[in-house]
Amino acid sequence: MEKTEVQHQNHLDGAVNILSQDLVEEASRAGLDNHLQRWIEDLKAANNPQLHQLVVDLQELKAHFGSGSYDKDTISKLLARLGKNTSQAAVFAEGNTQPRVEKLGEALTAAAKQVQDSDKSTPNDDLQADSASSK
Repeated sequence: MEKTEVQHQNHLDGAVNILSQDLVEEASRAGLDNHLQRWIEDLKAANNPQLHQLVVDLQELKAHFGSGSYDKDTISKLLARLGKNTSQAAVFAEGNTQPRVEKLGEALTAAAKQVQDSDKSTPNDDLQADSASSK
């Protein structure tokens, strides 16, 4: 049982790491597909009906990346919904898993924004905007 929990935590850490990269680049390497599949399996294993929409959205995201055509609006919408639902699902997580699920929710939400803004600005512009707004 404990080993499975550690595996889930490793998968969560991996997912957060991938979301902080360039998603299109990751998708082209097939690493993203494997991560999404593990994530789907982990959620199914939890056997919690509250997580069903997450599974559906992840499968849609996986299929979208697998198709090789990247519709920014579709990806952004799915990531945003996954971020919101993942953050809400954190209440079902226990122990060391809970902060990882919370972090994943934040990473998904940030990735959704990054994808949506990708043609408007560079990450550096975003950093400058963030630091300007926090003063």
